Amino acid sequence: MHSALLTLIFCAVALSVAGAPTPLHSLAEAKAQKYPSLPAKVERRAVTIWSDGTKMAGDLYLPTGLGPGDRLPAIVFIAGTGGTKKSSPARMAPLFVAKGYAFLAFDYRGWGESESKLQLLEPMPETDARGEVTVRARAIRWQMDFADQVADIRAAIAFIAGEPNVDASRIGIIGTSYGGGLATWTAANDPRIRCAAVQVPGMGGGKTPAADRRAYELLTRQARGTTEPVPYEHGAPTGSMAAYAHMRYNPAKGLGFDVIKAAEKITVPMLIIDAGNEELMNRAENGQRVADLLRSRGTPVDYHVIPGIGHYGVYAEKFREVTEMEIAWFEKNLKSMKSK
Repeated sequence: MHSALLTLIFCAVALSVAGAPTPLHSLAEAKAQKYPSLPAKVERRAVTIWSDGTKMAGDLYLPTGLGPGDRLPAIVFIAGTGGTKKSSPARMAPLFVAKGYAFLAFDYRGWGESESKLQLLEPMPETDARGEVTVRARAIRWQMDFADQVADIRAAIAFIAGEPNVDASRIGIIGTSYGGGLATWTAANDPRIRCAAVQVPGMGGGKTPAADRRAYELLTRQARGTTEPVPYEHGAPTGSMAAYAHMRYNPAKGLGFDVIKAAEKITVPMLIIDAGNEELMNRAENGQRVADLLRSRGTPVDYHVIPGIGHYGVYAEKFREVTEMEIAWFEKNLKSMKSK
């Protein structure tokens, strides 16, 4: 999780907006963020992942000295609110690589170092002979957008599946917090995933019909242009999530995204780790609920509650313990699988 509030407007094609709201994280500051030190025998390679025509920034971690015939199981990391490839996965990846895994971390479109979709701020002119236009546009940054991020995750999985030293029949995912729900949905709907782990996951438990009605009402306003088509001035998290004020909720993009319902389709082994003093969500409506559902359907699942920590303890005092639990899970349920 990344909670520092940085202040620089990130716009595309020389945009200047009078009376702009509190500015959002910049691409320059994301690039300036430092990585933790890298151990010997682990290499990190910057990669570009295309998602629906937009470039995402990724980091591929591998053991050094691989031969052309080596095929490793692979892990794709799915970030939580505000998370980037330089935060938790940069610390986690070397521990997996030391055990013989390839590990891919990436920034969703519009997050961290990845490029963004653009929102035009003026009528689109006629294209030239090459189909190109010059426009004033705003970069769509730091959106919590289930529909787009599902596509980003699938693109990341597709990227790692094409890596020469990866066994594409042994791909696992780890999702954290907000990304835990995305990882659960992916485990249910993407046949390339053979094993999954989630930590302090937000599964959307406790969502009400009233929330759906409000999302549909928002979608109507967005479609008719009576509110922002994409949240910019509005939609910042508040309350317990106020530390992520650079981010924007768009509930209209979550319509139909039901993690609990999707979990009914999961057949791959799944590890769920919760915090004993979880303060951001109700465990019984999220991680525990999915674990109970998987057990009732005979899906291999292991549910752990780490006592004495809150939501962020998995990134701090219990980071090593949680990561080792996840490695053990993938050793048992992914690495040991036969290649297809």
